[in-house]
Amino acid sequence: MEESYARRGRVMPPNNRKQAMLPASAEFIDNPIGTACGFAVTIGKARFFFTPGVPREMRRMVDEQVIPRLLALGGIKGVSKLKRFHTFGIGESRADQMLGDIEAFKDGGGIKLGFQAHYPQLETKLAVRGEDEADVATRLAPIEAEVRRRLGNFIIAEDHETLEGVILAKLGERGLTLAVAETFTSGNIASRIAPLPGSETVFRKGVISRNGSIDAGDLLKESGAGVALSVAVQLDEGPDKPEFGATIDVGIADATGTVTRRARLLGGRDWVRVGATELGLDCLRRHLLGLPVDERIDFERR
Repeated sequence: MEESYARRGRVMPPNNRKQAMLPASAEFIDNPIGTACGFAVTIGKARFFFTPGVPREMRRMVDEQVIPRLLALGGIKGVSKLKRFHTFGIGESRADQMLGDIEAFKDGGGIKLGFQAHYPQLETKLAVRGEDEADVATRLAPIEAEVRRRLGNFIIAEDHETLEGVILAKLGERGLTLAVAETFTSGNIASRIAPLPGSETVFRKGVISRNGSIDAGDLLKESGAGVALSVAVQLDEGPDKPEFGATIDVGIADATGTVTRRARLLGGRDWVRVGATELGLDCLRRHLLGLPVDERIDFERR
C-alpha cells in the first residue's frame, strides 16, 4: 500500500494501515484495483470470503480470486472465465429472446448464459469452463462473437469497461475535446466523465442547469470543444403517477454538423434522471462510433 501511494507521489495516511490488518489465520486475497485487500478464513466447516464493499473492486476479486478458490475447494478441476457484455436499451426478456439458444450455439458445451439487470443497464454473462486457458478461449471465441452480432449496437461496454470510459477513449483516440450541457440530470453526465484518468485533456466544459436548455451548436462555438453534447429534460407537470414521465432532447454537434434525438421515458423523477443520463451518454457513444443515434430502445414510449 505504501508503495502504491509512493508511485503516485503521495504519502499514505496512517489510518489506512488498518486496511492491512487481517486475522492471524486468514488467507490474503489480492485486490488488483484498490488498496483494501480481501481475505478468507475457515470457521467451523465453512470457508468465508471477505472483499471491499466497492462494487467494481468486489466484482473483479470475485471473478479472479474467489470463484477459482471455490472451484478448487469443491474439487472441480479446470479453468473458468466469466465474459460480460454491458448493454443499454434492451430489457432482460428481450435479451433472453435474442440469446435463448446461445448455450447450444457452435457446440457451446460448458457455457452458461446469465443476466443481471440494474437499470438502466443490463449485464449479459457468459460463464465458461475448460481444461485449460486455451480450451476456454477456443470454446468462448465463437460464442462471444455471436453475442456481439446479436446484441449489436446495444453493447456499450465489455467486461470491466464502462460506458463513459469507452466514450473518453474514443474522444482521446480521435484527438477531440468535449463540452456538455445538461438539465435536470444533476450533472450526472459530467460527473461520470470528469473524474476519469485522462479526462483533463478531453473534458473542456460542463454546464448544469435546472431549467431551460442550451443548443449543442451554440455550446460547440462557445466552448471551442471538438464535440458538444446537450441533454434537455422536459418533465410532465403534476405528481408522480404511472403515466408520469419526461421528454428527453439530445443534441450532438461537431465539425460535421448537428444530430438530434428525442425520446419519451416514463417513470418517476429519479427514474427519468437516470435514464436521461444514460441516453445522452449512449447517443454520444453511438455518434463517435458512427452508429445510428435514433435507434429505438425498450424503455422508450412514443
